[in-house]
Amino acid sequence: MRTRHLIDSRDYSVEEIKELCLSAEQIKDNLDDYCDACRTKIMATLFYEPSTRTQLSFQTAMLRLGGKVIGFSDASSSSVSKGESLRDTVKIVSGYSDITVIRHPVEGAAYAASLYSRTPVINAGDGGHQHPTQTLTDLFTIYLSKGTPDGLTVGLCGDLLNGRTVHSLINVLLRYSVKEIILISTAELSIPEYLKAQIVLNGIKYTETQDLEEVIPYLDVLYMTRIQKERFRSIEQYEQQSGVFVLTKKKLERAKKDLLILHPLPKVDEIDYDVDDDPRAMYFEQAENGMYMRMALVLDLLKNKKVRSHPVYEAAGYRYCPNPRCISNHEKYLPKLIGGESSGENGHCIYCDTVL
Repeated sequence: MRTRHLIDSRDYSVEEIKELCLSAEQIKDNLDDYCDACRTKIMATLFYEPSTRTQLSFQTAMLRLGGKVIGFSDASSSSVSKGESLRDTVKIVSGYSDITVIRHPVEGAAYAASLYSRTPVINAGDGGHQHPTQTLTDLFTIYLSKGTPDGLTVGLCGDLLNGRTVHSLINVLLRYSVKEIILISTAELSIPEYLKAQIVLNGIKYTETQDLEEVIPYLDVLYMTRIQKERFRSIEQYEQQSGVFVLTKKKLERAKKDLLILHPLPKVDEIDYDVDDDPRAMYFEQAENGMYMRMALVLDLLKNKKVRSHPVYEAAGYRYCPNPRCISNHEKYLPKLIGGESSGENGHCIYCDTVL
């Protein structure tokens, strides 16, 4: 048994997600009732990567619960700039706080942090890998508008290769009875192969297309994402992909009257400003919903629940993850852990999910 963390969007069951949504709705409707719920608690926010909405959302969530917040929003202003390892930072900070929120540009960093923390760890985004609290926010917004993802056709548009919010959301949607997942991207920015394999394994119908206008009439939910400039190796590569998908009022004329338009934000040029006034555009409400969901999540994790560990193996002969963006290739002391079969066959890197 281990301390419960939220590292992966699959760490909570569908039933537990429903309970979190109910709790978040209760908080949203009765905010003042929770002003002392964390009066003696401290949250540490370790943001190794720039953030506005996620960091402010977590900090506001804790403050509204009556708790306090410590941490940093720039790794260069911390001992990290002196060469301190992730392990040492987490060991120290978890002694100062009751719960830790970490955002990191390297994939698998949140899982690595959980190995050395004495308190619950929440993954606020690890490179292009996962962003589970955004997924809980997305599901809460769908819950308030549609009730459940079951039976819905969900379109995901934009940078599906680097979009950690997309990866987290797909992983969770596979556990519902969605009608279809439509993946709208250029060939260069399509979802990673391991995710396609998961969709096929779960028997969910999916379609890949580069034409948003063609498929928009069929969508119940449209999840727009920006082309992530910071994930490209050169400005030239970014410029080849930017501006390809833009949601306009003209395109929305062909959409369902009750289409739910979501976006994890920030948005750049992928949604025209006049779409903001469309009642189907719910991304600003979605951002506010994130605060209520994170309040519910913090309260749940501070109950100090214990959960069973997923089976992991330190396989003989396994020296490094083939993903150069994996934390295990940056913090060399980390054990080389494999999830899946004990033999290593069909296994995956426990940090970043890369199939081995």
